[in-house]
Amino acid sequence: MIIGIDLGTTNSLGAIMTPDGPRIIPNALGDTLTPSVVGVDQDGAILVGREAQEYQVVQPERCASVFKRHMGSSWSVKLGETKFSPVELSSLILKSIKADAEQHLGEAVTDAVITVPAYFNEPQRKATMQAGQIAGLSVLRIINEPTAAAITYGLQDIDRERVALVFDLGGGTFDVSVVDQFDGALEIRSSAGETFLGGEDFTRTMALRVCQKIGRVFEHVELEHPLLLARLCGECERAKRLLTDKEVASIRIPNDAGEIQPDGQVVEVTRQDVEAWTEHILARIELPIRRALGDAKLTREDLDQVILVGGATRMPRVIDRVRDLFGQEPKRDLDPDEVIALGAAVQAGLIDRNESLDDLVVTDVAPFTLGVEIVRPVGGQERAGYFLPLIHRNTTIPVSRVETVATIVANQTEVVVRMFQGESRRVEGNLLLGEFTVRGIPRGPAGQPIELRFTYDLNGVLQVEATVSATKQTTSHVVTRHAGDLTDEQIAAAVKRMEELKVHPREDAENRTLLRRAERLFAELPMEERQQLDSILSGFEDALELQDDAAIESNRELLRRFLDAVSPSGDSEEGKDD
Repeated sequence: MIIGIDLGTTNSLGAIMTPDGPRIIPNALGDTLTPSVVGVDQDGAILVGREAQEYQVVQPERCASVFKRHMGSSWSVKLGETKFSPVELSSLILKSIKADAEQHLGEAVTDAVITVPAYFNEPQRKATMQAGQIAGLSVLRIINEPTAAAITYGLQDIDRERVALVFDLGGGTFDVSVVDQFDGALEIRSSAGETFLGGEDFTRTMALRVCQKIGRVFEHVELEHPLLLARLCGECERAKRLLTDKEVASIRIPNDAGEIQPDGQVVEVTRQDVEAWTEHILARIELPIRRALGDAKLTREDLDQVILVGGATRMPRVIDRVRDLFGQEPKRDLDPDEVIALGAAVQAGLIDRNESLDDLVVTDVAPFTLGVEIVRPVGGQERAGYFLPLIHRNTTIPVSRVETVATIVANQTEVVVRMFQGESRRVEGNLLLGEFTVRGIPRGPAGQPIELRFTYDLNGVLQVEATVSATKQTTSHVVTRHAGDLTDEQIAAAVKRMEELKVHPREDAENRTLLRRAERLFAELPMEERQQLDSILSGFEDALELQDDAAIESNRELLRRFLDAVSPSGDSEEGKDD
């Protein structure tokens, strides 16, 4: 069984290809979206998803989110007594989705297609594959998020010919891809984007501006009052979503302990305020758009369609900006939170040779230029540090390219090949992917030829081969030496450590999430309602301790009705950005 997974910055979700088309897999709580949040409670238990999201409000220092932005780096975070890398945190999200899929489908799930931002570099893609391995999944394909979205929309009208631009603004990343659809084929012509641009940036900017409004220094609040900031960001997120349909929203200001008092300060913000505050963020979408169109050799007038993807595209100002940029109404008739996962499921169906997809062909492109460092004669001297591209960005993949380099001094018997990824003509401006040494070059004059072959596959994994022309001896190297990479032994150790962590049983997920929600609301209620909640919570906790199924069910329903009554909006506004 192969499932498609959208591993998002803010939310993640899985999907499966069925005879009736791709379908979203609900999680254990019946939701389509699983918040990409991981926490460790006071007992050392791992919390994942909505349960962790609830816990983050009251214990932000014991929870992690937005860690997708750090994939492929050496960043880490300590939650409780345990230190986690982005790969390990992502593996816990993937493991949760895998368990939900197995529960929903009634069979084991071992294989997956996972989406990544189009502009994820090679280390970030490899880190995503490693997260899947730790979660117990064989990652058959890494697919770009806008490509997945294009597949979903293309499947609706597969015989149509069109050139479309996919505009993907999620919770943490921004991607844009130009897609050519013809004769049952989807050909990605170009991609560009930014890995630090998304809905989270809009929310954080709102929190900064609100701090200014109430006379607080954002940096001081972030350092000295983390509970206040966590609750304030939650309030700003709620207000941001309310402003999708309303002109004015209220933001409740927590005290320094992170508590929202019934008589506490309230700041009103308008849609116009937020649009003015975040205009500089939205302006950052234009450079990737120009780059993608330039690489595809198209103008904005050449586009037949602009497709909006990602939860942040619900914001009215984003829709208006896209409409103004392209002079047409953007297409947004599918749920922007689900369209990427659905496309991943279709890709899974293609790999699984699903009969309903026989007529669909999908191509993708390399998001970055790949090459090696070379020496060039400059001013009569040999100078190192120049970049020789072998595979240019937005080349259709899979691809294999060859260039010939040569020794630079007489009797040179070995050469160090250093691989880079990026667009700068000097390697210092690009990302070092790794290096290896070619030995056994016969002694002789300078200029002994060496053939370099770069092969880049559909998962974004690069293989480099260097062949000494005189001897035909080949040295092969798969790029692995980069920050955030794990050896096979380290992956095995991480798998073992994840298994040993104290994770709550799946059947308790609903109960524990409800408890977290109750704990979050407890501090906000007036005294009389707080006492009622305390009594109901005690009854529910007693039922859980006794493991009495009937008592658990009745007390859970009582608690849920009470929470819905005191907070009628509940979680309905939660979990939209991805």
